[in-house]
Parts: sequence; structure tokens; C-alpha cells
Amino acid sequence: INMLLETERSESIICDSYCLSLTNFMSACSQGMCKSTCLHFSDGKSRIDYILVYRKSSSQSEKREIFERNIRAEGLHMEKEASLTNSDVIFLKVHAPWDVLCRYAELMNIRMPFRYDRVCNIFRDWFPGKSVKFNRDALPDLKENESFTAPFSQSRIHHFIIHNKDTFFNNATRSRIVHHILQWVKYEEGQHKMGLNRLINNSSYEAAFPLHEGSYHGRNPIRTHGAENHRHLLYECWAWWGVWYKYQPLDLIRRYFGEMIGLYFAWLGWYTGMLFPAALVGLLVFLYGVFTLEQCQVSNEICQASDIIMCPICDQYCPYLRLSDSCIYAKVTHLFDNGATVFFAVFMAVWATVFLEFWKRRRAVLAYDWDLVDWEEEEDEIRPQFEVKYSKKERANPISGKPEPYQAFSDKYSRLIVSTSGIFFMILVVIAAVSGIVIYRVITVSTFAAFGWALIRNNSQVATTGTAVCINFCVIMLLNLYEKVALLLTNLEQPRTESEWENSFTLKMFLFQFVNLNSSTFYIAFFLGSGCLIDLCMQMGIIMVLKQTWNNFVELGYPLIQNWWTQRRLRREHGQNAKSSFPQWERDYNLQPMNAYGLFDEYLEMILQFGFTTIFVAAFPLAPLLALLNNVIEIRLDAYKFVTQWRRPLPSQAKDIGIWYGILEGIGILSVITNAFVIAVTSDFIPRLVYAYKYGPCAGQGRAGCLMGYVNASLSIFLVSDFENRSEYRDYREPPDSAEPYAYTLQFWHVLAARLAFIIVFEHMVFAIKTLIAYLIPDLPKDLRDRMRREKYLIQEMMYEAELERLQKEKNEKMKKNRAHYNEWP
Repeated sequence: INMLLETERSESIICDSYCLSLTNFMSACSQGMCKSTCLHFSDGKSRIDYILVYRKSSSQSEKREIFERNIRAEGLHMEKEASLTNSDVIFLKVHAPWDVLCRYAELMNIRMPFRYDRVCNIFRDWFPGKSVKFNRDALPDLKENESFTAPFSQSRIHHFIIHNKDTFFNNATRSRIVHHILQWVKYEEGQHKMGLNRLINNSSYEAAFPLHEGSYHGRNPIRTHGAENHRHLLYECWAWWGVWYKYQPLDLIRRYFGEMIGLYFAWLGWYTGMLFPAALVGLLVFLYGVFTLEQCQVSNEICQASDIIMCPICDQYCPYLRLSDSCIYAKVTHLFDNGATVFFAVFMAVWATVFLEFWKRRRAVLAYDWDLVDWEEEEDEIRPQFEVKYSKKERANPISGKPEPYQAFSDKYSRLIVSTSGIFFMILVVIAAVSGIVIYRVITVSTFAAFGWALIRNNSQVATTGTAVCINFCVIMLLNLYEKVALLLTNLEQPRTESEWENSFTLKMFLFQFVNLNSSTFYIAFFLGSGCLIDLCMQMGIIMVLKQTWNNFVELGYPLIQNWWTQRRLRREHGQNAKSSFPQWERDYNLQPMNAYGLFDEYLEMILQFGFTTIFVAAFPLAPLLALLNNVIEIRLDAYKFVTQWRRPLPSQAKDIGIWYGILEGIGILSVITNAFVIAVTSDFIPRLVYAYKYGPCAGQGRAGCLMGYVNASLSIFLVSDFENRSEYRDYREPPDSAEPYAYTLQFWHVLAARLAFIIVFEHMVFAIKTLIAYLIPDLPKDLRDRMRREKYLIQEMMYEAELERLQKEKNEKMKKNRAHYNEWP
């Protein structure tokens, strides 16, 4: 009967809410009522912890009714209200009362502030405070009780600091508890017929989200009147573009968006901060090339070699060139390929290791400050697609002992083989695209050499490289359909749980994007030939700038355009001031939902940038500087998007950045190998070194600065009459009048041996340094380890003393009761 009455009451609320005209609602809001009703039930007291949205025209009403009936059985309160802009849309407001919050906080092992005495406070002051400091005057809402935390327990509820039951569990924790309940509520009879995610997948509900805490714009300046809510505070001190130079309020981000998003911004901020020394050193390496340009013996010899005739760069239209024609090319090459290049390559390899090792320490501090040290991720539930596919075969779970769907070994690995084949096929597509770019280079170099405009004709090689890079960027953007292919292949594999699905999808997408972005770069670095460092530099610079600019435009432009279009429609239908008078659930529903893959796109963009910054950094020392400038914008762009353009995502817990850390380590290892090959194969560092020590005027004197005559020694002589019969005149060749015309000289073999030796020595040296650094930097700071041990000891002592106090109190009450009972006898 109670359920029927509740249903009737809810339906009447729908009718009353929808019958209320928009004009009357605006009037009520203008009188100050919206402040209490936009975040609460109609009674103005019950806080809205979660919003479910569905359409009355949906065909899944039966499942939805069973689901909502079971929600009430769990103790949650609900209230329905129709949309003010669409009568078919219904908002289901969910509230968790105090007893439900306490029960599930204990089941979910949520840590809450624990009482401590004065002695414990003295002990706590021995240890350093939290690593993130805040201006309490500017951010008054961030003030917390400096207390220990412990897993919540109803039996020891008197030991927790509860000043107000309405604020003891913050909004993010309340939403997380409600979401946890909704994930375990059944909508049909059956072992796995439960969970809100499944109902969203089958269109029973259209959307589900926690509410933003009001508007991000305040009526009054925050400096004089303070923040109206945490969202307003986040906008003013974090998401507003005017505070781009300030530190991020990570504690407030974590409190509002949850630990998972807080860790992302903590990692992004840490990565950006670590880019400062890398960008500074890279800039100094570039400036070193600028200041030593006039003293560069090689470029000076090239610029003065007007009497040396070079072979044409193409067969038909290209004329013979003078060596001095490549003077500008040689000078620009020196800016990036100079004596500091090797040092910078070693520095960046060490920097990548230091960055990862210190991030582990930083993550440990955050995990402690955010009470995630003892947190363990819940066992993933089985994916609905896996359940449907293999529901006919079941076997007992080795952990729980319960029967669950089972995928046969042969089926699993046959699907994996097909998926792997699909990956390799798409990689071959990328290689085919790179081959097309190579063909374009061969064709256009002749075209530009015969071009009517002298500027293009005289710089045909630069024009060819620049246009090829731009075309390559367009091909990269066109091949971004990899997301659909990766989704198809991942679903084909039928992963058992959501985490397995996410890891598989992440690896595929990263591999696709990495090959797509870097395949042409690898071709230029290792296959185009020696001395093509400036081509590699142009490739990296143009792709990096264009890619980051495009990503930033799409990342912010798409939700801005979508939200602008929605607001324009609402203003046209309901008046200019309609949006500001809508209840909070209506305003949030009109925002864009967070990406379907969560933080995947944000992490992928930054990981690919990390690859550009480290893998070929020897060829482009300005890459860390470009990454730094982009990330300063990226932090505020993401912050603005999360606070103003997206619905509030579900606050989720996480202890680290997941599989992305392993990918970062892999990129760090790959960067050592690629930079060794870039220096040894692509640049002229090794040939110059061999000449200086073995063949130059200072040979045998132990000096490396004597490069006089290097350019002439690196050139080979050939007869024009032999040009049509033979084409291999690169590297070091014997003259045509020698015993073996055009055979490799001894200098060629010396250079080749030096290249191989450099690769081996460089890799072993850098890997040894990386291993030593990783060994010397512990994952957990010593002061934090001592603090954790001490805190654990004090909590145990407090609990023990509190239990003794309780037992003593019960004993005294029992003795008083017995004494009173004894006095009743005559």
C-alpha cells in the first residue's frame, strides 16, 4: 500500500510540476525560492543526490518500474518531475537518507574523519602537513578538520566527527554511494539482471548524473562576498582563464569531481611542471646553435663552396647545383644538430625517468592525503554483452563460488587472433599512406625544381618537405576513424569485465594513434637517409603544432557549439532569461555529457604528446617548450570544460592513472633507442667525430674541434658519363680513376663502425643511468612512510582506548543498576 501511495504521489507531482507554467516558475525563482528547491526535493530539505532521466514514450517502462520499486526497497527516496521544456522528459530525483548513507558507507569502507585527543594532535604536528598548500583567506571553503580518518562503522559512530548529519558526507560521497546502490538494484528476476548501466544501455533511462552545485557565475564578486558554492569557487580559482599562472586546487577538485579526475589533473599539473626544466634546457640547446652559428666550420665551408658542383636532386627537371646553394639549409641544420645534441638526448632520457619516478612519489602522497592507501578497487561486474553471449555456459567463480558465464579457451584465443590480425591490417594501411607520401616527395621535388616562381624553384627541397608534412597531417586526421575500428575489434574479443574492455581498447587506440602519428617520422629519421635532420625537425614541429591546435579547438569548440545551439533554441522557445530560471537539473541536462570513455581522450592526447617530446627530441629540442606552452592552455581548457560545459561526472575513486603509467614507461624506453639511432644515423654527429679524430688536420692530437676540410672529405667524385648507368653516389666512394671505381672507402667503414658503437654505448650508458636513478629514488617518501606508520599506530591506540572507555561505562552502568536493584529489598 505504501508503494502504491508513493507511486500515486510521484505521478501527481509530475502533473503538478508540468501544469505549473514557466512564467510562474520564473516568478518563484526570482523571489529566492530556487536556491532551496534547485538542489532539493519539493520539501526544501531532502538533498538531491542523483538524477535519472527518462522519456515517458520509452518502451522499457516495465523494467523501469521494477527498478524504481526496488530502489525504494533499498531505502532511497525519490521524487519525479517533468521537464519544463519537453513534456516527454521526466526527471527522477534520488535522495539517500542518513541511515542508508551510514549503512552503505560501512559496506563500501569509506574513510571518514575520526576523533582524536590532544596528545594525538601533538604527535600529528611532528610530521609535515599536506603537500598542497592553500590560501585559507582566498579559499575559505577548503578548510578541513585536521584529523585522522578511519573506515566508517555504525557501531563506532560516536568516535567520528559529526557536527552536522547533512554535511558529514559531502556531495561527491553521497552521489558515489547512491550510484553504488543503483548498480546493484535489480530490474528483472535473474542473476545478472541488475544495474543502472544496463538500463542506460537498453534505453530505459536516457541519462544519469549528479547535480552541479548551482551556477558557476556569482551574483557578487568572490573577493568581497565569497564563493556561493564549490562550483563557483572552482571556476574563479581554477577554470577561469585569468588564473592560468596559479597552482591547481587539487583538494577542491578531488572533493567536487572525485579522486579519478583529481588524479588526472594532478598528473597533468605534475607533467607540466616537470616540462619547465626540459623546455629550458631545450631552449638553451637551440640558443647554443644560434650563438655558435658563425663559428660552425661545416656550414661556413658549405656557404663558401661556390666552385663545387653537386648532382641534381631529381632526374629530368632538376639542374646541377652548387654546394653553396644549400647554405641556408646548412645553417638551419646547425641550429638543431650541434655539439649539445647528444647532451640533450641523454638529459631527456634521464628526465623521463625522473619524471616517472617522482610521479610515483607524488601519487603516494596524494593517495595518503586522499585516504586511498588502503582502498581496493571492487571486483568488476561482468559486461552485459559477455553475459548475453555466454549465458548458456556457466562455471563457478574461483573466488566467490557463484556460477557465472564462461568463455571457452578456443573461442577466446580465436577471437584474439582475429583482433590482432585486424590491428596489423590497420598498421599496414598506415604504412601504405606513408608510402604515398614518399611517392609524393619523389614527384613534387621535380615539379618544384621546374617551378616558375624563383623562390619555390630555389628552395624546392624545403617546399617539398613542408607540403608533404601538411598532407601527412591531413592523412593523419582522416585516419582517425581508428576509434571505430578499435571499438569493433575490442567488442569482437568479448572481454569479460569493464576493466578488461577498457585496457584492451586503450592499448588498441594508443597503438593506432601512435603508428598513425609517428610512422612518417620514423621513415624520415631512419630510411630517408643521413643528413636529413632538418626534414625530421620540420616534420615534428609542424605535426606537433597543428595536432595540438586542432585538438584544443575540437576539445573546447564542440561542447561550446552544442551548448550554444541548445541555449539558442531555449531562448527562442521560452524567452531570453529562461535558462537562468530553470532548476539545476534542467540546466545540467542541457549540458554535454562527459565522453563515453571517461578520461581516455584526455590521457591519450597527453601521452602522445609525451611521445613527441621524448622519442625524437634529439632532432627537435624545442619540442618540450611547445609541449609546455600547450599544457598551460590545456589545464585551463580542461578545467573550463569540466566546470562549465559538461554535466557533473560521477565522482569515482582511483589510486593511480592505471594502464597509462605502463605506456609511459614503454615510451621512455623507446625514446632511448630512437634518440641513439637519430644521433648515429640521421645527424652528422658521428661522421664529424670520426673525421676530427681520424682524418682531419688535428687527427691523433686528441682534439675534436678540427673540422677544416670536412665537407670536401665527405663528398664523392663521379663522372657525368657514368651518371645514367649508376645511381649510388652517396656516402664515401672511391674516385672513378681508382682501381675500384665508386667502391666504399675506408672512411665509410670507420663511420659505420662508429655509428654502431655509439648506439651500443649510448643505450647501455643511458639505461644504466635510468636504472640507477630508479633505484635511488624510493617510490614512497621516508617522512610519508613514517607518518603512515605512526598514524596507523595512533588510530589503533585511540580505538583501543575508546573501546575500553565504552566497556568501563557499560560496567559502571551495570553496577549502578545492580546497586539500585539491591536497595529495593527490605
